[in-house]
Amino acid sequence: MDNSELFNQLHNREYYYPSQPELLKVQMKYMDLNFNYNQIPPSHKEEKVSLLKKLFGQFGEGSWVETPYYANWGGRHVYFGKHVYANSNLIMVDDTYIKVDDYTQMGPNVTLVTATHPTNAQEREKGLQINMPIKIGRNCFLGAGTIVLPGVTIGDNVVVGAGSIVNKDLPDNVIAVGVPAKIIKREEN
Repeated sequence: MDNSELFNQLHNREYYYPSQPELLKVQMKYMDLNFNYNQIPPSHKEEKVSLLKKLFGQFGEGSWVETPYYANWGGRHVYFGKHVYANSNLIMVDDTYIKVDDYTQMGPNVTLVTATHPTNAQEREKGLQINMPIKIGRNCFLGAGTIVLPGVTIGDNVVVGAGSIVNKDLPDNVIAVGVPAKIIKREEN
Protein backbone atom coordinates (compact mmCIF):
# COMPACT_ATOMS: atom_id res chain seq x y z
CA MET A 1 0.00 0.00 0.00
CA ASP A 2 1.53 3.34 -0.99
CA ASN A 3 1.51 6.28 1.39
CA SER A 4 -1.47 8.04 -0.23
CA GLU A 5 -3.58 4.89 0.06
CA LEU A 6 -2.55 4.55 3.68
CA PHE A 7 -3.65 8.11 4.52
CA ASN A 8 -6.83 7.83 2.44
CA GLN A 9 -8.03 5.32 5.04
CA LEU A 10 -8.53 8.24 7.39
CA HIS A 11 -11.01 9.88 5.05
CA ASN A 12 -12.97 7.14 3.27
CA ARG A 13 -15.61 6.49 6.00
CA GLU A 14 -14.59 2.85 6.40
CA TYR A 15 -13.12 1.02 9.38
CA TYR A 16 -9.31 0.94 9.53
CA TYR A 17 -6.52 0.35 12.07
CA PRO A 18 -5.28 3.72 13.41
CA SER A 19 -2.29 2.13 15.17
CA GLN A 20 -0.41 1.40 11.94
CA PRO A 21 3.23 2.51 12.46
CA GLU A 22 3.33 4.63 9.31
CA LEU A 23 0.25 6.58 10.43
CA LEU A 24 1.49 6.95 14.00
CA LYS A 25 4.85 8.33 12.85
CA VAL A 26 3.20 11.22 11.00
CA GLN A 27 0.57 11.73 13.69
CA MET A 28 3.25 12.06 16.40
CA LYS A 29 5.04 14.74 14.34
CA TYR A 30 1.88 16.85 14.30
CA MET A 31 1.06 16.16 17.94
CA ASP A 32 4.56 17.34 18.91
CA LEU A 33 3.99 20.58 16.98
CA ASN A 34 0.62 20.97 18.73
CA PHE A 35 2.46 20.58 22.06
CA ASN A 36 4.98 23.24 20.97
CA TYR A 37 2.18 25.67 20.10
CA ASN A 38 0.75 25.36 23.59
CA GLN A 39 4.16 26.30 25.08
CA ILE A 40 4.57 29.57 23.13
CA PRO A 41 3.83 32.62 25.31
CA PRO A 42 0.58 34.45 24.49
CA SER A 43 2.47 37.66 23.63
CA HIS A 44 4.24 35.88 20.71
CA LYS A 45 1.18 36.08 18.47
CA GLU A 46 3.04 36.11 15.13
CA GLU A 47 4.98 32.97 16.09
CA LYS A 48 1.77 31.26 17.18
CA VAL A 49 -0.08 32.15 13.94
CA SER A 50 2.89 30.97 11.87
CA LEU A 51 2.84 27.60 13.60
CA LEU A 52 -0.93 27.25 13.22
CA LYS A 53 -0.53 27.85 9.48
CA LYS A 54 1.94 24.92 9.40
CA LEU A 55 -0.25 22.68 11.54
CA PHE A 56 -3.70 23.27 10.03
CA GLY A 57 -4.81 22.28 6.55
CA GLN A 58 -5.93 25.92 6.27
CA PHE A 59 -5.77 28.73 8.80
CA GLY A 60 -7.57 31.83 7.52
CA GLU A 61 -6.66 35.46 7.98
CA GLY A 62 -7.64 36.89 11.35
CA SER A 63 -8.31 33.48 12.92
CA TRP A 64 -7.10 32.61 16.41
CA VAL A 65 -6.93 29.60 18.72
CA GLU A 66 -6.38 30.22 22.44
CA THR A 67 -4.12 27.90 24.37
CA PRO A 68 -4.27 25.18 25.22
CA TYR A 69 -5.82 23.30 22.34
CA TYR A 70 -5.47 19.60 21.54
CA ALA A 71 -5.88 17.76 18.27
CA ASN A 72 -5.29 14.09 17.44
CA TRP A 73 -3.42 15.16 14.32
CA GLY A 74 -2.37 18.59 15.62
CA GLY A 75 -4.78 20.25 13.21
CA ARG A 76 -3.49 18.62 10.01
CA HIS A 77 -7.07 17.88 8.89
CA VAL A 78 -8.58 21.14 10.16
CA TYR A 79 -9.61 23.94 7.81
CA PHE A 80 -10.46 27.30 9.42
CA GLY A 81 -11.83 30.11 7.27
CA LYS A 82 -11.25 33.80 7.99
CA HIS A 83 -11.81 35.31 11.44
CA VAL A 84 -12.57 32.01 13.19
CA TYR A 85 -12.08 32.21 16.95
CA ALA A 86 -11.66 29.28 19.32
CA ASN A 87 -11.45 29.86 23.05
CA SER A 88 -9.31 27.82 25.48
CA ASN A 89 -9.40 24.03 25.69
CA LEU A 90 -10.60 23.37 22.15
CA ILE A 91 -10.36 19.62 21.53
CA MET A 92 -10.39 18.38 17.95
CA VAL A 93 -10.37 14.69 17.14
CA ASP A 94 -9.19 15.55 13.63
CA ASP A 95 -8.63 12.04 12.33
CA THR A 96 -10.50 13.27 9.25
CA TYR A 97 -11.60 16.70 8.05
CA ILE A 98 -13.01 19.41 10.26
CA LYS A 99 -14.05 22.46 8.24
CA VAL A 100 -15.07 25.67 9.99
CA ASP A 101 -16.24 28.57 7.82
CA ASP A 102 -15.57 32.30 8.22
CA TYR A 103 -16.56 34.30 11.33
CA THR A 104 -17.46 31.28 13.44
CA GLN A 105 -16.74 31.46 17.17
CA MET A 106 -16.32 28.70 19.73
CA GLY A 107 -16.50 29.12 23.49
CA PRO A 108 -14.18 27.39 25.93
CA ASN A 109 -14.10 23.59 26.17
CA VAL A 110 -15.65 22.89 22.76
CA THR A 111 -15.02 19.37 21.43
CA LEU A 112 -15.19 18.40 17.74
CA VAL A 113 -15.04 14.61 17.28
CA THR A 114 -14.63 12.94 13.87
CA ALA A 115 -13.62 9.45 15.04
CA THR A 116 -15.69 6.63 16.47
CA HIS A 117 -15.34 2.91 17.08
CA PRO A 118 -17.52 -0.18 16.50
CA THR A 119 -20.41 -0.77 18.89
CA ASN A 120 -19.81 -4.52 18.63
CA ALA A 121 -17.41 -5.55 21.43
CA GLN A 122 -15.52 -8.13 19.36
CA GLU A 123 -14.95 -5.63 16.54
CA ARG A 124 -13.91 -2.94 19.01
CA GLU A 125 -11.26 -5.27 20.52
CA LYS A 126 -9.59 -5.39 17.10
CA GLY A 127 -8.78 -1.67 17.47
CA LEU A 128 -10.84 -0.55 14.50
CA GLN A 129 -11.87 3.06 13.98
CA ILE A 130 -14.01 4.97 11.47
CA ASN A 131 -13.91 8.71 10.81
CA MET A 132 -16.65 11.01 9.56
CA PRO A 133 -16.01 14.70 8.77
CA ILE A 134 -17.50 17.69 10.56
CA LYS A 135 -18.56 20.86 8.74
CA ILE A 136 -19.47 24.05 10.60
CA GLY A 137 -20.90 26.91 8.58
CA ARG A 138 -20.28 30.63 8.44
CA ASN A 139 -21.00 32.96 11.35
CA CYS A 140 -21.88 30.27 13.89
CA PHE A 141 -21.42 30.34 17.64
CA LEU A 142 -20.79 27.17 19.64
CA GLY A 143 -21.29 27.88 23.33
CA ALA A 144 -18.96 26.68 26.08
CA GLY A 145 -18.73 22.92 26.41
CA THR A 146 -20.46 22.12 23.11
CA ILE A 147 -19.67 18.68 21.68
CA VAL A 148 -20.09 18.00 17.95
CA LEU A 149 -20.12 14.30 17.03
CA PRO A 150 -18.79 12.52 13.91
CA GLY A 151 -20.40 13.27 10.57
CA VAL A 152 -22.35 16.35 11.69
CA THR A 153 -22.88 19.37 9.45
CA ILE A 154 -23.93 22.65 11.05
CA GLY A 155 -25.35 25.25 8.68
CA ASP A 156 -24.66 28.99 8.51
CA ASN A 157 -25.68 31.44 11.27
CA VAL A 158 -26.32 28.71 13.84
CA VAL A 159 -26.09 29.20 17.61
CA VAL A 160 -25.55 26.10 19.74
CA GLY A 161 -26.19 26.60 23.46
CA ALA A 162 -23.55 25.87 26.07
CA GLY A 163 -23.24 22.23 27.09
CA SER A 164 -25.12 20.91 24.07
CA ILE A 165 -24.26 17.70 22.22
CA VAL A 166 -24.84 17.97 18.48
CA ASN A 167 -25.43 14.48 17.08
CA LYS A 168 -27.45 15.42 13.97
CA ASP A 169 -27.13 18.02 11.23
CA LEU A 170 -28.48 21.50 11.93
CA PRO A 171 -29.86 23.69 9.11
CA ASP A 172 -29.01 27.36 8.58
CA ASN A 173 -30.34 30.08 10.89
CA VAL A 174 -31.34 28.12 13.98
CA ILE A 175 -30.68 28.11 17.69
CA ALA A 176 -30.23 24.62 19.15
CA VAL A 177 -29.68 23.53 22.74
CA GLY A 178 -29.67 20.39 24.85
CA VAL A 179 -28.52 16.81 25.02
CA PRO A 180 -29.01 15.96 22.26
CA ALA A 181 -29.26 19.44 20.71
CA LYS A 182 -32.75 20.32 19.53
CA ILE A 183 -33.82 23.34 17.52
CA ILE A 184 -35.64 25.82 19.76
CA LYS A 185 -35.81 28.80 17.41
CA ARG A 186 -35.48 29.61 13.73
CA GLU A 187 -33.95 32.97 12.89
CA GLU A 188 -34.73 35.08 9.83
CA ASN A 189 -31.50 36.43 8.32
